[in-house]
Amino acid sequence: MDNQTRIEIEAAAFRTLRHHLMEKRADVQNIDLMNLAGFCRNCLARWYQEAAAERGIEMTKDEAREVYYGMPYEDWRAAHQTGADAAKQAAFEVAFSKNVGPKDS
Repeated sequence: MDNQTRIEIEAAAFRTLRHHLMEKRADVQNIDLMNLAGFCRNCLARWYQEAAAERGIEMTKDEAREVYYGMPYEDWRAAHQTGADAAKQAAFEVAFSKNVGPKDS
C-alpha cells in the first residue's frame, strides 16, 4: 500500500469514528469513554488541533472542538451531556490523569 492510500484510509476511519460517536452514539457520555477507553470526544478534538498545529495551522481548543462536534461545545453539552455521579467523576480523574496528564490549573 502506498503512503497516500494509507493516509486516505486512516482519514476515512477517523471520519467513520467521528460519525459513529456523533450521530449513532451521541448517548455515550464523554466521561464513560474516558473511564473505559482512556480517551473521549474532547481528546479527538485535541488531537485534531495538535495535528493542525504540526502543519502550521493555528486553532484554539474551542475552534477544534467546534470542528469536531459540528457545533459549539457548549451546545453539544446542553443537548447531550448528562450528570455523572461521584464514582464516575472519581474514575474520570484517575483516567484523565493516566491518559491525558495533569489538568490545567
